Amino acid sequence: MSKLRPAKPAHTTQSKIRVPVERVIDHCWMYLNGIRQSGSCHHASALENLRSRMTEEDQGFIWLSLSGPSEEQMHKIATEFGVHPLIVEDVVGAYQRPKVERYDDQLFMVIRSVQYSDFGHHPRTVQSARQVIETGEMQIVVGDNFVITIRHNTSLPDIDDRINDTTTLAKHGPMSIAWAIADVLVDDYVFISTELADDVDYLEEEVFTPGARINVDQIYLLKREVLEMRHAIDPLDPALKMMIAGNKDILNKQMRSYFRDVLDHEIRVKDDIASHDERLMTLIKAAETKVSIQQNADMRAISAYVGMAAVPTLIAGIYGMNFDNMPELHYRYGYYVVLFIIVAVVCIMWWWFHKQKWL
Repeated sequence: MSKLRPAKPAHTTQSKIRVPVERVIDHCWMYLNGIRQSGSCHHASALENLRSRMTEEDQGFIWLSLSGPSEEQMHKIATEFGVHPLIVEDVVGAYQRPKVERYDDQLFMVIRSVQYSDFGHHPRTVQSARQVIETGEMQIVVGDNFVITIRHNTSLPDIDDRINDTTTLAKHGPMSIAWAIADVLVDDYVFISTELADDVDYLEEEVFTPGARINVDQIYLLKREVLEMRHAIDPLDPALKMMIAGNKDILNKQMRSYFRDVLDHEIRVKDDIASHDERLMTLIKAAETKVSIQQNADMRAISAYVGMAAVPTLIAGIYGMNFDNMPELHYRYGYYVVLFIIVAVVCIMWWWFHKQKWL
């Protein structure tokens, strides 16, 4: 399963090779009045170029996107953009819970990305593979005239459709990028929740179909993945609520409305995933009960066959003891009589076991 797992923070490993900051930069774009300027700008001089091109009526910002920067690289970026030192520590450490924190006039957001890796591969079943849900991390640093996005183990969300409205982008500046990324990631949650619902429905149909054989491993697999998703998305709910309620000087009224819409979607998905979790727990209990009943039925059938085999074994054992004075030893049709008795007793036992539904 490709998931984020704790690892040694970047600041604990020393490397003699210095990797340039440019190696971890996805892009560095300048926006003026909601319009992205052609070409890319250099991260070291981006803010200076922005100030030189802006007039008093203009609104602009820099969007810098990074992919898993090291401590040294992030410190360099922080120096150029004036990022708060505590934010730098969180960025380098990564593997954060979803959260929103404020440092002076800067906001730091952490949102987990979730991908359902088996979309389209098995629309009517749950594969017994280990990789179903993959999680990553998007970190967003929002300043007065810049937004820095840092991705860990995930791709950069496609937000073109959401930021094509130049009026909205110009009005809300760098915070609009943070909203667009959060909106895309939460919409992914909605889509994945729908896919999970289909798989849970299929498993319910399997479990409650009379006579169907149940693969309990599939239920446990999906249960584990649903728990992974809950860990990734549940903390985002209180984080967004806190951001909307406590940062009115940074978020204007319309921007708060946008984030409230994201929050509404997140709460709906959170409730849906909790429902999936409860349904899977019920399925596990039902499946275990059904498997136990199936095992009892199998044991009854085995016991019946053993009992039917015991009769001829007993008779054959008695007549194999080599005594002289035994009934039917010297009778001409004694052999056939014994065989008839064996067959008759076995048939009677089979009829009785079948009547009792053991067979």
